[in-house]
Amino acid sequence: MHSNDAQMLVLTALAGRPLHGYAINAAIEELTGTRLGPGSLYGALARLEGRKLVEPAAAPSDTRDRHRTVRITPAGREALRAELEQMTRVAQAGLRALGAAPA
Repeated sequence: MHSNDAQMLVLTALAGRPLHGYAINAAIEELTGTRLGPGSLYGALARLEGRKLVEPAAAPSDTRDRHRTVRITPAGREALRAELEQMTRVAQAGLRALGAAPA
């Protein structure tokens, strides 16, 4: 899986509410049928936090990453929306090309 894919999955999981690492991965598994490995999950979270697309949901009371709850930021919502809109355009074009979607 490409790191941008992992980041988009994490943002999608966080779009509904703040979650901790295990819950993010459970939401991703429900969505895709697979889980991210710890390196992919926490690497994506670190990159997203570095880009200010996610942030801690509260003051850190537990420094262990797997228990730290994070939330999507307004910038993260905009990035997710833009990526999903682009993915929708690509999917629609591909389905039209395959003859599977109305023009």
